[in-house]
Amino acid sequence: MQSVVIDRFGEPADVVHPGERPLPVPGPGEARVRMVLSPIHNHDLAIVRGVYGYKPALPAVPGTEALGVVDAVGEGVKNVQLGQRVASASAQAAWAECFISPAAKLVPVPDALPDEAACQLLAMPLSALMLLEDMKLQPGQWIVQNAANGAVGKVLATLAAARGIGVVNLVRRESALADLAAAGIAHGVSTDVTGWQDRVKALTGGAPIVRAIESIGGEAAQQIMGLLAENGELISFGSLTFKPLVISGGDLIFKQAVVRGYWASKRLAATPPAELGRMIGELAGQVASGLLKLPVGGVFGLADAAAAMTAAEHVGRTGKVLLRGS
Repeated sequence: MQSVVIDRFGEPADVVHPGERPLPVPGPGEARVRMVLSPIHNHDLAIVRGVYGYKPALPAVPGTEALGVVDAVGEGVKNVQLGQRVASASAQAAWAECFISPAAKLVPVPDALPDEAACQLLAMPLSALMLLEDMKLQPGQWIVQNAANGAVGKVLATLAAARGIGVVNLVRRESALADLAAAGIAHGVSTDVTGWQDRVKALTGGAPIVRAIESIGGEAAQQIMGLLAENGELISFGSLTFKPLVISGGDLIFKQAVVRGYWASKRLAATPPAELGRMIGELAGQVASGLLKLPVGGVFGLADAAAAMTAAEHVGRTGKVLLRGS
């Protein structure tokens, strides 16, 4: 079968290449899924670079989320059937015509949900929903996030607004505000404009900002720490720059702020099936209603993976870049 392969870690567009791999055979409790579409996430790019929380053995086939159709099952599998349309956010080696997944981790996908939305429903939207619920916010409270024009940022802003939670959505370019507005997301602020902090105060009316979600790294961490209220919490969710967080000791001490990390993969693994089903059902319903938008920034075949990596890292793209398996 055709796959996307890396033989070394490095810049994604330089190290990915098409390759032939044996068709995998599912073992007990496993299913083989014929991949239809698979999104390219920032954490996928980090894995290819070798800077994520784990490194796969080389050579490796990347890819962690996909939509597909079950085409073989191993011994003892009862929860999925041949020909069933499923999604997985905990897959490995998903950038291939077929991949293996524990059958218990496959999620049935409603027929009404388009492929382009279903393939990216779990990892980023589910991460945003889990984070939102774990922050235990009340209607009327305010939070701030940077990288607000990213996939998680847009979903978090949409879900929070629907629950009556105010979100200050920081972006690094003035032009990115139009992207937020097109998605129906309010309270966007560009940090490349002088006096942007005054704009934040005007939006919140001086209300305390109780949580700050940091997804860039470096000096950007101090930007949102500076907005955080006393006894607030800064949550490190991602690292677009891969730079260490730069945070003022004075703000940390005198605000008595808490800084913690949030790895959605760990949260997902600890989530009971019933709770997971509830959250996925909520997300699917919001996509179907049009409230939650999951745009696509391009679709590439496996043979064009290098071009797909370049597109995925293009500054200003407005949707998720997808790989097509078949």
